[in-house]
Amino acid sequence: MQFTPDYRHFVAVMENRRPDRLPIYEHLINVPVIETILDRTFADLITGNRDETREFFKHYIGFFKQMTYDVVSYEVCISEILPDNGAIRGGKPGPIQNRSDFVAYPWGELPAKFIKHAEYKFQALSEMMPEGMKAIGGIGNGVFELAEDLVGLEYLPFMQVDDPGLYRDLFQSIGDLMESIWTWFLAHHVGAFAACRFGDDLGFKASLLTNPQTVTLHILPQYRRIVNLIHSHAKKFLFHSCGNIFAVMDELVELGIDAKHSNEDIIAPFDRWIREYGSRIGLLGGFDIDFLCKSTDSEVLETIQEVGTRYRNASAGYALGSGNSIPEYVPVDNYLSMIEAAQKIREMEVHKT
Repeated sequence: MQFTPDYRHFVAVMENRRPDRLPIYEHLINVPVIETILDRTFADLITGNRDETREFFKHYIGFFKQMTYDVVSYEVCISEILPDNGAIRGGKPGPIQNRSDFVAYPWGELPAKFIKHAEYKFQALSEMMPEGMKAIGGIGNGVFELAEDLVGLEYLPFMQVDDPGLYRDLFQSIGDLMESIWTWFLAHHVGAFAACRFGDDLGFKASLLTNPQTVTLHILPQYRRIVNLIHSHAKKFLFHSCGNIFAVMDELVELGIDAKHSNEDIIAPFDRWIREYGSRIGLLGGFDIDFLCKSTDSEVLETIQEVGTRYRNASAGYALGSGNSIPEYVPVDNYLSMIEAAQKIREMEVHKT
């Protein structure tokens, strides 16, 4: 069946309006999964010359279109250019552990370094975008993720107690860095994007990764700067966060997020998200990675067709997809069954009209 993408369906979700056609959304699809489905190797082209980068996006964007997405998920992460990065993965402290480290860190060099790293990728993405499609994403990493990468999750509480002023200044400088990079992106590349987002995993299964007061005092003010900046360019903002973040969800909504993605059934059924927030923001995802991994492809098809229809009818701003992303360990057949289920929901709606 010939598919004609139309990013305006996704924009409707971001505006918490019911789109005429159910959109499909994925925060991330690992390129090896795409390569397996397309039976084509192209991942290394992203680091090649201009023509090779364009070839990468030809295949990458082409996959999203083939899978009947209206938008292409793409972002370049700030963490990729941070000197001595990697503490977010655990096992080592980050490069900033005290005031001397903070002062010596090359904050002023980072925006230019990021632009050099990202400019040609965003340019190639824009050049290869087919008519009717746009991207969703922009600048990857949120405030807390960058703090984890610069300090280390297990070392942040020590800094907070030992040097509260440094802790405050760290988050302020992260906000400054993000604002500088987002300002450049919005001035030069936002035209290729239907909406903007960043991901910042604030929680785990039981609670936030830090206390709610820390989020309120140090993290949300930096979010507000970026969200206001994005809104000033007439774009909506999608917030992706894993974990149990109900303790700060009302503040996030009041701050101005337009939609939320990421859910795990062990934390809360997606129906709770719809019940508590569906009248206020768009909601994306709905189907737990655990379910996508452990079910058969026929179970995925049947369940998502039934439950996805319910989500579609219960929440105006809804886009169907996984509760997180599609890593390599999600069975390819199950992912394809999820796509097929979404397409069947669309077909049923067309037949009803």
